Amino acid sequence: MTPAGPPGRGRLPLRLRRAPVAWERQRPTWREARPALIADALKRAQARPSGNWYVVGASRDLCGDRPLARTVEGHEVVLWRDRSGDLVAGPGVCPHLGAPLRDSPVRCGTLVCHWHGLALDGAPFAGWEPWPAHDDGVLLWVRLDDVGGEEPTALPPVPVRPDPGQALVAVYTGSGRCEPEDVVANRLDPWHGAWFHPYSFVDLTVVDTPRPTDGRSAPDAFTVDVSFKVAGRLVVPVRAEFTAPGPRTVVMRITDGEGEGSVVETHATPLGTDRTGTPRTAVVEAVVAASGRPGFALARRAGPLLAPLVRQAAGRLWRDDLAYAERRWSLRSTGRFPG
Repeated sequence: MTPAGPPGRGRLPLRLRRAPVAWERQRPTWREARPALIADALKRAQARPSGNWYVVGASRDLCGDRPLARTVEGHEVVLWRDRSGDLVAGPGVCPHLGAPLRDSPVRCGTLVCHWHGLALDGAPFAGWEPWPAHDDGVLLWVRLDDVGGEEPTALPPVPVRPDPGQALVAVYTGSGRCEPEDVVANRLDPWHGAWFHPYSFVDLTVVDTPRPTDGRSAPDAFTVDVSFKVAGRLVVPVRAEFTAPGPRTVVMRITDGEGEGSVVETHATPLGTDRTGTPRTAVVEAVVAASGRPGFALARRAGPLLAPLVRQAAGRLWRDDLAYAERRWSLRSTGRFPG
């Protein structure tokens, strides 16, 4: 498809929709959202390396004298900060008698098992071995080579994003009954935006799609013109690009319009299966918003007040999108998925 003209940037970010179209009268997108096109983009994403790194939460989630506990593909993970403030991660099972380290306190950078007092400062000790971990300032990552099975890398593939110190940052975390590929497939279907989320998106047009012959390292992006709803007929039009730099990550980047350069990173982390054998996946989505407008500095300073609102908006979207991902898994697991 040939890209249309970008929305541009005026003196004010808001626009007034002069001829709004009712939801049921908008142009159908089902012919353009070809199942084979989405499936091919998903396959290319799954072929890209991750270095065995998994996103396990937000940097802000880890503070104080309590560790952070997560599960990745059935492996208990515990994270805390050592005396120097560096991130430490490792098995969440005490090597002595199996205590859940998630319930143990941190004292002066040392995790102290609450069953028998075994103290872990982040170095190998008494059969406990740390796992590589990384805090990129927005998200926490842990490397699990036994789970990923890929060639490990020293650092995770952190997408390019605005400087968090100069941006408004908010991280949403949720989970659903599906696999990571179902979450990624949802994000590689931008056509559903204005139909499935009319409370947030209007006037959505996919203006460019990946070429089916793209290789695993070739540019592989969906380009979208869309307007974010503010109130009534007031909207913020932007051009955005969706890419999948890894098997469990999709990045939406604003390439033109208000907030150019801002990103929404969606990371899907497998949790394992529940008691019924159903897979569960965590969605960790980071919004890193930036703007060159003078008033944005005020918005950034109000970040602690605005971040909960951003997380609430993301939660509303993911209430729907996790239902989409769960439905996709349900159909796939029973051989009924038509895509």
